[in-house]
Amino acid sequence: MKPRSQSLPEGAGTDDDKPGVSVIMTVLNEEQHMRSAVEAVLRQDYPGPFELIMALGPSDDATDEIAASIATEDERVTTVANPAGATPIGLNRAIKKARHDILVRVDGHCVLPPDYVSTAVEVLEQTGADNVGGSMDAEGTTPFERAVARATNSWLGVGGARFHVGGSAGPAETVYLGSFRRSALERVGGYDEAMRRAQDWELNYRLRRSGGTVWFTPEMRVAYRPRPNIRKLAKQYFQTGQWRRAVVRRHRETLNLRYLAPPLAVLGVVSGTAAGVAGFAPALILPGGYAVAIIAGSTLVGRGLPANSRARLPLVCATMHMAWGAGFLFSPRRLR
Repeated sequence: MKPRSQSLPEGAGTDDDKPGVSVIMTVLNEEQHMRSAVEAVLRQDYPGPFELIMALGPSDDATDEIAASIATEDERVTTVANPAGATPIGLNRAIKKARHDILVRVDGHCVLPPDYVSTAVEVLEQTGADNVGGSMDAEGTTPFERAVARATNSWLGVGGARFHVGGSAGPAETVYLGSFRRSALERVGGYDEAMRRAQDWELNYRLRRSGGTVWFTPEMRVAYRPRPNIRKLAKQYFQTGQWRRAVVRRHRETLNLRYLAPPLAVLGVVSGTAAGVAGFAPALILPGGYAVAIIAGSTLVGRGLPANSRARLPLVCATMHMAWGAGFLFSPRRLR
């Protein structure tokens, strides 16, 4: 068998005085994007001890074969089985296998900038936070994906969370992905394996409730590839809404107006349309007003987009709102 290499990025050395870092990644059906995501991890300029652990779910494409090839080529890479395929279970399994005390979470469809891990370690040491992270920098290649990316990084699409729209460094409710101290994760019991979605927000809430700090920094930006079509986008946001309701059931004190806005919009559009069709014309002001607001907002948010993406932006934003709101309203109580 060909010996595995432990290549470092050009100009990088090893510094055993630096804290060790374990990058953890859950992977399921990521044949298209996984190799580029892993290569970005392995090109990090961090000079200290470093490893990547991939938790492999039951993929039905070539993901496992690609992962095995990568692990053979580079001794910094190991894999762990995640038969359930659930993200929080895979993350906890990867954490258990990790050798180091700083844990950097990555997704199989994200591309890290070369200084991401170095920045994470530096900010952790400077702030004393339990978790640090940055922005989800959505990038699309097709007209539809570019529209989704613009909506994802705007107040109109997803609200004002800093990890979506940016902002100054400081304590935050949550951040994208996250880089953790192992001691902090152990203090709160790791990821909640019942939370198949929204597990990041729920974990960060427990970290903050236990007295820890979650720190946002604009220096950490991760390229994110949005869903490629309207069906997959609607499914994503419907499921996100369902699981956000599950968080509220578990932590009732987290409910606020921001989370109620999408379900209230769904109720207003549906009830207003039904009443208007039934003959009460004034009720049409609800769906009509929503449509006007979305179109006007898209005009502002879509500045600089190509025309074919800008034209799709109102539909994309409405899909995000309606799917998220419907998921919240129709979240089954078994999601606890």
